[in-house]
Amino acid sequence: MNEFELIRTFFARQPVSRADVAAGIGDDAALLRPPAGQLLAVTSDLLVSGVHFLPDVDPHSLGHKALAVNLSDLAAMGAEPAWFMLNLVLPEADTGWLERFCRGMFDLAQAHNVQLVGGDTSRGPLAIGIEAHGFVPEGAALRRSGARTGDRIYVTGTLGDAALALQHRLGKHRLSEHDFAVLSGRLDRPLPRVREGMALRGLAHSAIDISDGLLADLGHILEMSQVGARIFLDKIPLSPVCRAHVATCGWEAPLAMGDDYELCFTVPPQNVGALEKLRLGSGLRCIGEIEAEPGLRIVDKSGEPYRTALTGHDHFAKSR
Repeated sequence: MNEFELIRTFFARQPVSRADVAAGIGDDAALLRPPAGQLLAVTSDLLVSGVHFLPDVDPHSLGHKALAVNLSDLAAMGAEPAWFMLNLVLPEADTGWLERFCRGMFDLAQAHNVQLVGGDTSRGPLAIGIEAHGFVPEGAALRRSGARTGDRIYVTGTLGDAALALQHRLGKHRLSEHDFAVLSGRLDRPLPRVREGMALRGLAHSAIDISDGLLADLGHILEMSQVGARIFLDKIPLSPVCRAHVATCGWEAPLAMGDDYELCFTVPPQNVGALEKLRLGSGLRCIGEIEAEPGLRIVDKSGEPYRTALTGHDHFAKSR
């Protein structure tokens, strides 16, 4: 199978066809129609075998996650997903692998009505690069730089599940077969909080998705907004399985290990009532407050400062 047969077989046929795509796969470039009065939000993520995923990962899950991490970025901006491009480096054209990869990717694409409009393929070590595009009304985008003193800090969903599943998979922290089955989906098939992000328009002052760990990603909001924060350990939302393991292995998984793909955002007190009426399926939890004093302070249940050895994922940090 040559490159063009591969593209026709696996990528030209897909379950999403949008009216705002004048020309997609098959030409030298896509022709797209952004709606009037909307800004175009653009993001990209690169997943490399052995760095972002294990070489033997299930290709269905990998296809899902490759798109999900990009949709999560759009969600953090309050954007509605529309299109994406795929750059795929393959060691070989394995049709069985490609079928499962595409099924995972296109199932998620169909759930969010986002169309593949182009990209590139090449031979080499396995790597997946996706660029996603979405729309957000002028003046409504959520930014990292908008947090204000007195804002309440919220997160969606629960934190730490994916990190514990990865630690188990790497042999660094042992989970029971039941617990791993419960948590592994959070690592392999994260759910981008697109609906939540769009619902936060006009309510949140700032937002970010939690990919590198709560401390690191909230830290980006604090740096860009030139503020500080106080968060409370007993307010951080945990699944029952994660809570049981935090009691024995500490708080590094929910605080600093990442791969959650939940949203962290700040809301002024006057918008809290409207926020809590949203009844979003992922759940919302207030974990702290933005303060004028720079820095991030973590407080445990007894009111004492809590310090963690890890502060978040960094691709270029020296191995610990």
